[in-house]
Parts: sequence; C-alpha cells; structure tokens
Amino acid sequence: MNSYNVLVVDDEIEIRDAIEIYLRSIENINIIKVADGLDALQVLENNEVHVIILDIMMPRLDGVRTCIKIREKKNIPIIMLSAKGEDSDKIIGLNIGADDYITKPFNPLELVARVKSQLRRYVDLGNFTKTVNDGDTVIGELIINKDSHVVTLEGSEVKLTPIEYKILLLLAKSRGRVFSSQEIYERVWDEPAFKTENTVSVHIRRLRKKIEINTKEPRYIRVVWGVGYKIEK
Repeated sequence: MNSYNVLVVDDEIEIRDAIEIYLRSIENINIIKVADGLDALQVLENNEVHVIILDIMMPRLDGVRTCIKIREKKNIPIIMLSAKGEDSDKIIGLNIGADDYITKPFNPLELVARVKSQLRRYVDLGNFTKTVNDGDTVIGELIINKDSHVVTLEGSEVKLTPIEYKILLLLAKSRGRVFSSQEIYERVWDEPAFKTENTVSVHIRRLRKKIEINTKEPRYIRVVWGVGYKIEK
C-alpha cells in the first residue's frame, strides 16, 4: 500500500506538532516538518511530497515567495496557512499558485478534510505521461488526455495544478453548458460552496492565462456575465 508525504512548513513548533497530531488520523501519511521556506525547498529537492501546508509569515523565506518558487517547477497541492482571514489575503494566496487556504486558529477536522481532499485529487491526477489516444477531448489546438491527465496546447504540454485540470475537464466534458461558480466549486472541491466566487474566479483566471493566447479574446473558456463559465461547443 502506498504511503504519502505531507510537508508542513511553519516557524512555530507548536503549530507544526499540532498539525502532525491532527493528520495522524489519515492512513499511510508521513509528516515532514520544517520551519521556513528555504528548508521546504531543500526537502522538495530530495523527497517526493504529495501535499504542502505552507504558512505565510515566516523568517528567511516567507510563504508567498516559497509558493512562487515551488510553482516554477512543481504542481504539488499547496494549502496556505495564515492568521489573516481577509478575502484579499486569500486571493493573493490563490493568485500566486496556492490550491486552498485556511486561517488560524483552524478546526482540526477541517484541516484533515482539506488535506484528504487535496491528497486524493493529486494522487488521482499524478504520474503524468505523454501518451495520446482516440479518447482524448480535442478543442481546437487544446487536447486533454483523460488517461494520462496531460493537457497540450499546440503540441506543447501545459502545466496545470490538479484543481485547474479538474475545472478544465469539467467545462470541456459539457461544452456549451454554463456552470456557475457555486457548481464549479462543489464539483471540483467536492464540498458545499459558501462565498466561493472569488476562489473560483482566481483559479479560472490562472487557468485562462495558461491556455489562452489572448485572455481578452478567449478561444476556450468564456465568461457568461452574472451566470458563470463555459467552453463553447
């Protein structure tokens, strides 16, 4: 049976130890704990990591800069952890590449649920290969390989996070249908939606930057103002 590594990055030892205790309820989980972003990057060079819990305020290299550096090379799910609870802070975290955001003090059950969700999503979508077959979803120059979970645009692979991939596949499988932000959130995050419009819109914006040549004149993901998002038939 496979085991999975969760990297906990926080400069407070009490927080790191508490998270480790909470996550022990998840089967086959190994916890790697470090105190700052520089140590986190070193761990990622030498270990396979499946989920990262990343604090924002840290010495040496903070969570924001760490997240940016991780996203230069890896699509590992990142859950940002911070004492700040304002929507603007959440949007900043999502804009730089985080997949989820949770504020301190956090509910242990909520943290465990979010880690499980990101782990399941990443493991299901991991181990990318570059095969192409007749069952692919083809939209113009955009090809979604549902077996390998590789997305290519004009022959070049597009690096998507697990959430970005799942949003794209959801829209691509039902071309012509408009999905509201609430429905996208509930289907992709697999949990009830509550004030999730900003979260969804940030992920859509990041996705469009990766697959659209001109986001002002999109070829793929269209915004239906006041309703939601769709990919044309």
